[in-house]
Amino acid sequence: MKNSNVIQVDQLTKMFGDFTAVNAITFNVEKGEIFGFLGANGAGKTTAMKMLIGISKPTSGKANVAGFDVFTNAENIKKNIGYMSQKFALYDDLTVKENITFFGGIYGLTRKRIKEKASILIEELGLEEVANKLVGALPLGWKQKLSFSVALLHDPKIVFLDEPTGGVDPITRRQFWEMIYKAANQGTTVFVTTHYMDEAEYCDRVSIMVNGKIEALDTPKKLKEQFNVDNMNDVFLKLARG
Repeated sequence: MKNSNVIQVDQLTKMFGDFTAVNAITFNVEKGEIFGFLGANGAGKTTAMKMLIGISKPTSGKANVAGFDVFTNAENIKKNIGYMSQKFALYDDLTVKENITFFGGIYGLTRKRIKEKASILIEELGLEEVANKLVGALPLGWKQKLSFSVALLHDPKIVFLDEPTGGVDPITRRQFWEMIYKAANQGTTVFVTTHYMDEAEYCDRVSIMVNGKIEALDTPKKLKEQFNVDNMNDVFLKLARG
């Protein structure tokens, strides 16, 4: 995992008027790393992610994502990343196949490549029987797994996942994390936010934001040792309570 950093962030700041939502955060993420980006609601993690994926301009600081500057090259960042939002990212009124075809086109894949990818993806997810059904009819867990796979259609260097397992059952959560591991093992960097502290244990490294600042950043094992606790939930509670 000792490759070059695919995300480099230095003193990145975002202000809304007098309010500092993200306060001079600094961190790097390595190629193929599963990087957990944690924090309570309002801590600033979603605002930070929006800057990194090129849809919100920082107030100050520096950041480079997939080799591109967030200030001057946001469009190239968007082409080189995958993104899955907390709210389901596919179209309920299109079929499974139609969604794959639609997003493949957006990502600039050829028709031949889209056909190949769709066939592989449908088989890997075991969706052969529902490939021509509307996505809206699928259970949430299937939707989330499909959404993740579609975010990887164009083989992005980095995939950003914003609370991807919210609301799904524990078995589906486990299956989803198996998909994350597989992507990371194939060299894709995974940048994930989650509310579930047990999921923090699955990450290579974890950063925890409190009030716009990164207050802790290390492997789950080292963070537990640092705070002298048995689990990541207790690390989070110690930080949140100051």
